[in-house]
Amino acid sequence: MATINAQDSDLREMIGRFRVLIIGRANAGKTTILRKVCNTTDNPEIYNTKGEKIDDTVVESSIKRGNHDIKNEMVFKSSPGFVFHDSCGFEAGSEQEFEDMKNFISERIHAKKLEERIHAIWYCIPMDNPSRTFQRSEEKFFLELNDHDSVPVVVVFTKFEALRPVAFGEIKKEVKGLSAEERSRRIAQRVEELFMNTGVLDRLSDPNNRARPKSHVRLQNMKQPNANCDPLLESTTFALDDEELRLCLVSTQQSNLELCIKCAVATLVDHANRTLGPLRIDSEDYQYAIARWFPHLKVRRRLIQSDDTLVMVLTDVIN
Repeated sequence: MATINAQDSDLREMIGRFRVLIIGRANAGKTTILRKVCNTTDNPEIYNTKGEKIDDTVVESSIKRGNHDIKNEMVFKSSPGFVFHDSCGFEAGSEQEFEDMKNFISERIHAKKLEERIHAIWYCIPMDNPSRTFQRSEEKFFLELNDHDSVPVVVVFTKFEALRPVAFGEIKKEVKGLSAEERSRRIAQRVEELFMNTGVLDRLSDPNNRARPKSHVRLQNMKQPNANCDPLLESTTFALDDEELRLCLVSTQQSNLELCIKCAVATLVDHANRTLGPLRIDSEDYQYAIARWFPHLKVRRRLIQSDDTLVMVLTDVIN
């Protein structure tokens, strides 16, 4: 994907919306993740390739069956800046579904119009059956997918909480009589061992794979009211190679102020070290450069006279 050179004011117009392809088996928790990302409990609105909205009853039935046309766009009213495409699980061995997914990725990576490109791929692997984490569908995707280098793949281990009761059952006798704190520590340790014993990380890093994830995250208890997808958003942001796309994602998500701060600091420190050296920092430019990562503030520069010195300040900061 070519680097996007644009002024901040033109960024959203050029890129349009942040577009994600989410992949995974049926019941992997994909719809729950999308709702959490968009901070809603509502169903998405779905549009076909002609931009026509699909009837709500058809949408609800489609979500229950886990049956989606990968070309359709899923948009939540709460976060219209996100567009999602759902690839229904191809674990049943349908070669056509797999080819449709590969063709869709290739078309959207090379789309001439920036607003039609996909920017990230989320591959969901549920952990509610530790003995079957890496099935034929995962093997096929990571071994055979090519032509995706410009779009990061982030693996999402969903339903991670399912490992805890398994871990407790295995060490129940060992932790009997221990303090709650020590018992919790031992269970967490066993959860980690169970996860590593699945071998899924080794399979993902197999040198024979054509597709390799940029990162992976663990999500658990996503149906709890206070659960969020902050780790997924952060991991996706830093997996993007293009700074303007990072800005697009940060401006699209509306709830994670910490992510704005991390992006601002990490990006500016990196720029300083690469171009100016650690001791040569233009504080005026850096004030503005950090502020631009906070998309819900309107920030302008202004020069003022102070003690016979021109000073740049940030003015008109408005929520």
